[in-house]
Amino acid sequence: MSAAAAATKRLKLATGVCLVIQRDTIQTAKLVASLDQISGGRFIFGIGGGWNAEEMEDHGTVYETRFKKLREQIEAMKQIWTKEKPEYHGELVSFSPMMTWPKPKQKPHPPIIVGGAFRYAARRAIRYGDGIIPQAPSAGSGEAEEFLPRFRQMAEEAGRDPGSLSVTLGGAPEDPDRLKRYRDLGVVRMNVRLPPAKADEILPVLDRWAKLIPQLH
Repeated sequence: MSAAAAATKRLKLATGVCLVIQRDTIQTAKLVASLDQISGGRFIFGIGGGWNAEEMEDHGTVYETRFKKLREQIEAMKQIWTKEKPEYHGELVSFSPMMTWPKPKQKPHPPIIVGGAFRYAARRAIRYGDGIIPQAPSAGSGEAEEFLPRFRQMAEEAGRDPGSLSVTLGGAPEDPDRLKRYRDLGVVRMNVRLPPAKADEILPVLDRWAKLIPQLH
């Protein structure tokens, strides 16, 4: 992502998703801040808790408490990003006052987009995130018309402004009418999925999207 940041000027850079629970909290916070700085404030921090119990336990994370750890890690990172002498004391993440730079360019920090099964990810996003990447199977039919009203209702019930929480969907169709419908429903962005192929296959796809995107504005 650092290479992509150096080679581009306008594209947003995002993790989709970063398994924070398999990473060191302080080091990850510094990496996010550095990436946001060198990209000029273009980083979006997509996060998730993961599902592979054996893999996360190889990293020292207990499967049953992974989401508590994720919440504490994000709370701790916010302290690191915003305070001159941050400290945090949770059950699973704890550190005494320290000094760490750089701070992110975006204030107070890059957007935190929470991925996962809709109902659970929605609650986490409302509690400590700035948006959601819902998994389609957990969002019923996966259609925005079905889960967006519920997400906004959940935000209002929790005292959050629904307008402050973005919705990102995966698998953007090469269909301008469908894309406009998602846009009008309030979906902020959609991911374009590319196959693991060589340039001769990927570049024509990108060329098609380069022609399609201006139609959405």
